[in-house]
Amino acid sequence: MGSKNKLKRFKENESFENVIQPSREEVLKGFSLKGKWQSYFKNNNPIVLELGCGKGEYSVALAQKYPEKNFIGVDIKGARFWRGAKTALESGFHNVAFLRTQIELIDHCFAKNEVSEIWITFPDPQIKYKRTKHRLITKPFLEKYQSILNPNGLVHLKTDSEFLHGYLLGLLHEGHHEIIFAHHDIYNSSSPPSEATAIQTFYEKQYLELKKAITYVKFRTKY
Repeated sequence: MGSKNKLKRFKENESFENVIQPSREEVLKGFSLKGKWQSYFKNNNPIVLELGCGKGEYSVALAQKYPEKNFIGVDIKGARFWRGAKTALESGFHNVAFLRTQIELIDHCFAKNEVSEIWITFPDPQIKYKRTKHRLITKPFLEKYQSILNPNGLVHLKTDSEFLHGYLLGLLHEGHHEIIFAHHDIYNSSSPPSEATAIQTFYEKQYLELKKAITYVKFRTKY
């Protein structure tokens, strides 16, 4: 993407009512929407996050499929989720928004018990050991997620990375977390949860055409 195109998208994001772009300082010093997201959406519906939302297509698709829930796509790259934000506005979806921030600050953006579900879809597996801390499913990240999830809150990981799938299962077994469903090839599972297969991203469809297995884990954190 050219720099001119990025600048254009950044400018458009500033005018989108469904895009929130606080500075790092604003988030750390007391984010104004923390604990008040239901007021932002003007309803008491459950709040669901997609972390590392990329272009935002999954967040928008979830919002369309589940109008009784509110969805927030979180990513630091605003030029990417510009597409999802624009599509949501053009389609009149009022139950989806996009938050531009770093995911390690997620516990500064949401209050205790404020979130009902977290989706992590096709994240960078960060396979190299020195990149371990950047994986979105390390113990420190799981602790952050639990700090904002309600007691029955769910986390979903959907990925084409067998490495990441196995790494997460190891963490969950080690920490005695509650694994609700796990499969190394969700589309060849005998009874996959409908929420895991109902929506497919552009890249997911490409992986499936290449006969690549898509893994999925649904769990609750127990710290």
